[in-house]
Amino acid sequence: MKSAHRANVLGSQRGLAIAKLLIVVAVIAVAAIWYLNNEGGELKQQAMIQAASIAGSVAEDMLDRADSERANQLHKVPISVEKINDFIFQARGIGNTHVITTSAGHVMFDTGLALQAARQLQELQKVLPEGEITHIITSHSHADHIGGVKFWQKPDTEIIAHHDFLEEQRYLKDLEPYFWSRNRLLFPFMPEQPPEAGMFAYGGVTPTITVQDWEVYRFEQGGVIFEVYGTPGAEGADNIVLWLPQHKILFSGDTFGPMFPQFPNVFTMRGEKVRKPVEYIRSLDLMIALQPEVIVPSHFSPVVGLENTVGGMQRMREAVDSVHAQVVAGMNAGKTLYQLMEEVRLPAGSELTQGHGKVSWAVKSIWEYYATWFHFESTTELYPVPTRAVYADVAVLAGVEALIQQAQNYRQQGSCVKALHVLEMALAAEPQRAAALSEQQSCLQELLQEALVLNNTYEVMWLEKQIELTTSALGFASGG
Repeated sequence: MKSAHRANVLGSQRGLAIAKLLIVVAVIAVAAIWYLNNEGGELKQQAMIQAASIAGSVAEDMLDRADSERANQLHKVPISVEKINDFIFQARGIGNTHVITTSAGHVMFDTGLALQAARQLQELQKVLPEGEITHIITSHSHADHIGGVKFWQKPDTEIIAHHDFLEEQRYLKDLEPYFWSRNRLLFPFMPEQPPEAGMFAYGGVTPTITVQDWEVYRFEQGGVIFEVYGTPGAEGADNIVLWLPQHKILFSGDTFGPMFPQFPNVFTMRGEKVRKPVEYIRSLDLMIALQPEVIVPSHFSPVVGLENTVGGMQRMREAVDSVHAQVVAGMNAGKTLYQLMEEVRLPAGSELTQGHGKVSWAVKSIWEYYATWFHFESTTELYPVPTRAVYADVAVLAGVEALIQQAQNYRQQGSCVKALHVLEMALAAEPQRAAALSEQQSCLQELLQEALVLNNTYEVMWLEKQIELTTSALGFASGG
């Protein structure tokens, strides 16, 4: 058995081990709660938190020892508490948890990932002043932002979210197995199966207060004014941000993505509902008008200074607006989707990373957002028979050897994507043809080297995974 295949098997075993560990700890927690049943809700919650903390620590230790090169480095961010100023605390991890303290109680913005929430809670409790969490504000419905709500919520805690939060949470929960398998391919440190019960399970968050698009919900507590704005856009339809007008601080969640500034994820390769570019531009306009001096994101560290905060947002706005305008103009000029994917570029001088969102993918997303899936190019688009259905027959007619030779010609001409098309035909006929797999491996390696120039996380992880799978298949085809 080749080493790549062995690594793949070991990765699956680690994921399964983590999933089993979480189940065991959940059983222990349930037993503890049974014994504490007559002691009140506070002790029950503390028992669950303690059990979850143990599970999270052990699982994280296993993640740290994982040998995958493709694992997103967010899982390497250590859990720690940073004091942003005299009254704001940030617990860091895969997703950040923020607490804004006041004399009349504390307000939380985002709650991190369930796997880490208990440890973040315990670390925060060591440094927070006396006071209850009165409000939990969830920036959007993704698991790395709402995972800790169950750990912090009390019966009278207000939960503030976007008006569309429940619908976004619903479809993500309904399609959890589908999205989980996709995400796990890109993020192999994830457990093999999603937790289905207890405090680690996704969902179950019910807002008590909701905010509409571009509207504001204001409240004052302990002399601090809080303004929550609906800002739909690059992480989905249910984004909100928190603005502290007295202090010029903006809590952004994932409204800008994990890197700032960046070309945003108008499209997400892992799959979710379409994200709307014009609405996102309007959200950026709203936040630019606030003129924040500090941006506190829910991944990584704060951004400080108007040149960086407002300047970064303005560059993002210009980029999204320009790409959107180029796509619309190209559609009206009769250009095809693939022409525009090839032609559309960021405006000169934007200097934005495409490490999270990629322009050519945004072009496709914008096109299909406006014109859906039928491109008016082929009658076959209308029927449930994909092109792949005839690949094996084409390979028989053309000859597998001829297709492999043509793939080599394409690669030598610098057209690795064309080479992959014909190799897919060859492999449809002979899945274990070593020469075809070897050529596919070479093409994927060349595409990876090109992808590393932009270093888009999703593209790089996808290509690395395909190389791993091809290497494994080649090992079997060669009798290894």
